[in-house]
Amino acid sequence: MALVVQKFGGTSMGTIDRIKNAAARTIAAHTEGNRVVVIVSAMSGETDRLLRLAREVTAVPDAREMDALAATGEQVASALMAIAIQAQGMRARSFLGHQMKVLTDSAFTKARIKAIDASRVQLALEEGEIVVVAGFQGVDEHGNITTLGRGGSDTSAVAIAAALDADVCEIFTDVDGVYTTDPNICPSAKKIDRISYEEMLELASLGAKVLQIRSVEMAMKYGVPVHVRSSFSSSSGTLVTHEGDLEQVVVTGVAYDKGEARVMLVGVRDQPGVVAEIFTALAAKSVSVDMIIQNVSVDPTGAKGAHTDVTFTVAKSDLARVRDVIDEIGRKVGAVDVRYDEDIVKVSVVGLGMRSHAGVAAKMFSILAEHGINIQAISTSEIKISCLVATKYTELAVRALHEGFQLGNAPADERTPAI
Repeated sequence: MALVVQKFGGTSMGTIDRIKNAAARTIAAHTEGNRVVVIVSAMSGETDRLLRLAREVTAVPDAREMDALAATGEQVASALMAIAIQAQGMRARSFLGHQMKVLTDSAFTKARIKAIDASRVQLALEEGEIVVVAGFQGVDEHGNITTLGRGGSDTSAVAIAAALDADVCEIFTDVDGVYTTDPNICPSAKKIDRISYEEMLELASLGAKVLQIRSVEMAMKYGVPVHVRSSFSSSSGTLVTHEGDLEQVVVTGVAYDKGEARVMLVGVRDQPGVVAEIFTALAAKSVSVDMIIQNVSVDPTGAKGAHTDVTFTVAKSDLARVRDVIDEIGRKVGAVDVRYDEDIVKVSVVGLGMRSHAGVAAKMFSILAEHGINIQAISTSEIKISCLVATKYTELAVRALHEGFQLGNAPADERTPAI
């Protein structure tokens, strides 16, 4: 008898009819002889509605109370799901995060899971019940309700699957799997049948919205197979699994992210400790930095000076709150100027095969050049190459790279290396 964890997102829980549909899928899995645990998100739009209410009361609501408020969305959804399952003739019981219990730290609105006590769930499963758990939420050691950040129900589902040693964690959403790129931009995009944790993690971090980044990290750490499926079709979906289970292709997908801004500190002092000072100050404000480029400034005569330019990218959502901090950092390190550019997009290619094949970067740069797209910055990892380009080139860059690496010319599991 397999143990299956299913997670239904906000769109899948958006209406009573959709909740009934999700309940039917859960019952079908149980009828097949599986033990089933269901993780649910709040109904579509509900979390935004709750947070908006809080901000109508005050511009800066208390973080603890925001978590207490936001968690009610999943409380409603979990109860409705249990009721829907019961109405279709099966036994079900709902649990909130603090009833399980999902123990987290006290970082309100972005808490991290420390431990899960699954004993109550195990008991309910042994009694033949379908267990419904409110996603996105937990409790800290002081008994405060906490939430895991936007998309946190994915993390809840994978964490609970790991705690229960589940056979699979099925993520039901409004798309039928992971694609080689965004089908809204590139109609030739193909669904990927199987993808590695590493590739999925890179795609998630680079703008693909199918899975939340922390959930992929957790799945990879604990070896939880994740099956991305549609709530609204019978598509086979995409299995996220170990690298060893896959045939390696050079490039698996193309991703893009419009959520970053570029910062350039011009003419800072070129001496030890300056760069550390810049990024220590940003870390103190919990700002994550992505691309970093440093080059020695050159004076008009062509001679190298004792100054350097430091360029980096941060999330646009962070820039607004730390712009004054960056300006202050610039003054401290002697910057001649601080420049900001939010009119950029990060376009990336991802694939396990990059580890063993040369020429991917050259091919990517050539494709962009052939289409007149100037590269403003570059970053790489073993299985990823990212370029910053002007926002106006987003769709052109994605389509050109998708075509250039032949990702749309064959089903995703039949792609051939394009070097």
